[in-house]
Amino acid sequence: QVQLVESGGGLVQAGGSLRLSCTASGRTFSTYALGWFRQAPGKEREFVGSITWSTGNTYYADSVKGRFTISRDRAKNTVYLQMNSLKPEDTAVYYCASRGRSTSGFDSWGQGTQVTVSS
Repeated sequence: QVQLVESGGGLVQAGGSLRLSCTASGRTFSTYALGWFRQAPGKEREFVGSITWSTGNTYYADSVKGRFTISRDRAKNTVYLQMNSLKPEDTAVYYCASRGRSTSGFDSWGQGTQVTVSS
């Protein structure tokens, strides 16, 4: 199993930037990818982006493409979500998740960190 802890959330003004961090521990040697998801009040959980652990290939939802960037530091077992040009609709609880090489989906989740973008 993998344990994930997010940090870096907070309150920012529209147009501002914020960087979230997710640090993994436990059975990280079998990690295939780390992903970011978000959930706003009254809405379903939404995929934001992901990065493959070995190659660093990234994938983004259309809603954040060009504004958000995912990166990872393998030595620190940490993945980052750099968020620029933030909009009020980006307000949500952001979660990181891990997918193992032997699983078909994301199966380990962090506790989430709140991001609030004011207008």
